[in-house]
Amino acid sequence: MLREAMQYKFSIITLGCKVNQCESESMGRYLKDAGWKPAQDGEQADLCILNTCTVTHRASMQSRQAARQAIRANPGAKLIVTGCYAQTEPQELQKIKGIDHIIGHSSKHQIPGLAVSLIKDKADFPYLVNEKIKDEKQFRQIPGLSAGTRTRPFLKIQDGCNAFCTYCIVPYARGRSRSMPADDVLNNIKLLKESGYRETVLSGIHLGCYGQDFSPAADLCSLLKEIDNQNLIDRVRISSIEPHELTDDIIRLVSDSSCFCRHFHIPLQSGDDNILKRMHRPYSREYFKNLVLKIHDLMPDAAIGADTLIGFPGETDQAFENTCNLIKDLPISYVHVFPFSPRKGTPAYSFPDQVKTEIVKQRTRKIRELGKKKKKDFYEKFINKTVDILVETRQDKETGLLKGVSSNYLTVSFKGSEDLKNTIVPVRIDKVKDKFPVHGTCLIKEKS
Repeated sequence: MLREAMQYKFSIITLGCKVNQCESESMGRYLKDAGWKPAQDGEQADLCILNTCTVTHRASMQSRQAARQAIRANPGAKLIVTGCYAQTEPQELQKIKGIDHIIGHSSKHQIPGLAVSLIKDKADFPYLVNEKIKDEKQFRQIPGLSAGTRTRPFLKIQDGCNAFCTYCIVPYARGRSRSMPADDVLNNIKLLKESGYRETVLSGIHLGCYGQDFSPAADLCSLLKEIDNQNLIDRVRISSIEPHELTDDIIRLVSDSSCFCRHFHIPLQSGDDNILKRMHRPYSREYFKNLVLKIHDLMPDAAIGADTLIGFPGETDQAFENTCNLIKDLPISYVHVFPFSPRKGTPAYSFPDQVKTEIVKQRTRKIRELGKKKKKDFYEKFINKTVDILVETRQDKETGLLKGVSSNYLTVSFKGSEDLKNTIVPVRIDKVKDKFPVHGTCLIKEKS
């Protein structure tokens, strides 16, 4: 006899990028609204959804490991595997006994409804759904508000990528750029606000391409202006955006707006022009330098983050130093560091002059240390200054302090009462500790 819906438990395992996280949160919200409960630690689930990543060889391996772990931990559960690894290498997943369904990106939006029918109605569904993603032209939103336990939910407004960088499998996994219609973006932000959220993070695989697939074509800046004009939510954060797509108009809009967070995340990948060309990155180190300085001149308090890909084939000692020196010389606030991993199916997989693994590790350690210094230097600029903090709904487990995030991406811990959670409060920055948690003093004692 089937159990009532309220007794069904689900588990969603997510690997990889923020877009995957956003999609998983939407699926989880749908299942909760359908009466399901998330399985707690140690509990067996009736349904497991594994949202995989394949950006590197290691990520593919971790996706296979996660599938096997889910099967062992949840005997008898239905297991649906989706995501980029399910799209690009379903034949590898088919070798794993215990996977019930492998679903590619074109049908990912059907998973929440499918999951409910699989358990409740024992509905039939093909074992493998893996359409040609390169033919996909429609943006497909996963039903369910993209908000899980986080205070600042992601909103995926774009999918796919048109860049085809020589190291990246993502365009082959997610297809060409596709955008959420502007009215849907605005409505989703309204729903988030009505559900009690104060900030959302606009995300996408290739966010700067937003709207280019429309007829007539639109652009990201036009959407951002409409969001700003309608004053839909307290804060909107823009996730990673390519250097050549971060236009002067977007920079000025953020500078003049009380809504958009003063935070830019700009993939650099390399500070060497020859490596950038081999990567098929359409900008130079000089372009990146001028862009960062332009932002800093207009908004000296803005956080500017950068991605780096270390050990790309042909990266000489000098090329690596060029990357280090560029970051040292610029007002970069933090650095995300990724060691190059040859990914089968990309041009760089067979490039000559592969950098030895030990050298890649050494360089990665060095640039991570540089990133730590840049982050600490940025944090220390705000000692004795007051910033507005969106208080997270979860307290710091170790200290019991409240913590939150500023518009310019400072994570701050401070003493405060429970009723301050999910509010925006002024906090004076007092000190920065060695591992960079910022400590402050809240300047109000009651809910804003």
